[in-house]
Amino acid sequence: MTLRRIQPQGRLSGAVIHGGLVHLAGQVADDATLDMEGQTADVLRQIDAILAEAGTDKSHLISIQIFVTDITDVAAMNRAWDAWLDKANPPARATVEAKLVNPAWRVEITGVAALP
Repeated sequence: MTLRRIQPQGRLSGAVIHGGLVHLAGQVADDATLDMEGQTADVLRQIDAILAEAGTDKSHLISIQIFVTDITDVAAMNRAWDAWLDKANPPARATVEAKLVNPAWRVEITGVAALP
């Protein structure tokens, strides 16, 4: 069994690669002062960087889970998502309302991507 850890830090890794799959940790905004759209765009930039370091990209996403603190703000999240998404290769996706560890965070995104 071979595991490769991307950006290991303390309690978690940014992603773990195993069996041709990249398992993303939950990513949150670096700047928690941003609104929902801004935080989502920030998280998606981080996901791009992690996927690149792993040797893949968003066109290889298999599934995504999005946690938002206020489901009524999902339209703002979707604006950032839609601007970022590879429309030819959309992943399976779930979006749920959840209480996040830091009350300033509005969105957390995790998922799985394949290696090419």
